[in-house]
Amino acid sequence: MRVLIVEDSEELADLLAQGLQAAGYEIDLLASVSDASSALGTTRYAALILDLGLPDGDGLSILRELRHRKDPIPILVLTARGGVEDRVNGLRSGADDYLVKPFAFDELVARLEALLRRPGQLLGSSLRLSNVTFDTEGRQVFVDMKPQNLSAREIAVLELLLRRKGSVVSKKVLEDQIFGLTGDVGSNAVEVYVHRLRKQLLDIGAKVRITTVRGVGYVMMESD
Repeated sequence: MRVLIVEDSEELADLLAQGLQAAGYEIDLLASVSDASSALGTTRYAALILDLGLPDGDGLSILRELRHRKDPIPILVLTARGGVEDRVNGLRSGADDYLVKPFAFDELVARLEALLRRPGQLLGSSLRLSNVTFDTEGRQVFVDMKPQNLSAREIAVLELLLRRKGSVVSKKVLEDQIFGLTGDVGSNAVEVYVHRLRKQLLDIGAKVRITTVRGVGYVMMESD
């Protein structure tokens, strides 16, 4: 599962990332409202760990925007604002949990695990186009209801294209989805994975196609 941490203390962010990676999570780190808003608009995360005091604004604005657009992502606020009014405001703005700094790392992990166990909080829906179905919770691809074996990065490409079926997805957005925001990406890495996915879909009889929009990105549609 990929978790986004929005924290402007580089030292704390690195410690959180190292600990959660050791616990089996994939981590993206960001330090501002603007960067977080951009990432959350293009990448699907299992959960968000959010500081409130950010250099370009209040993390509450991210909370409110996500809930305004009915985004169900589990959100754990991690902040030094420990007053009762602060906690109430954070929870009423859309946080699922609220943890005050300083904190015990084991407690943070336990709270995150609890959020991810809550019914309705996981991205447990199916994406469909023609005879292709993707179970977002089980991370399983089906063609004509038969399970198919795709690599994790091929699935990442497929998921994003299915979520935006009929719309062009830029190369940059695909890079972030496949490799994370801090990945070391080769100049033709996206093209390689799109090519592999196209071949896989053809081989397994998927009635969809990925069209290249030159200089812009890729779009997934039903085959003719």
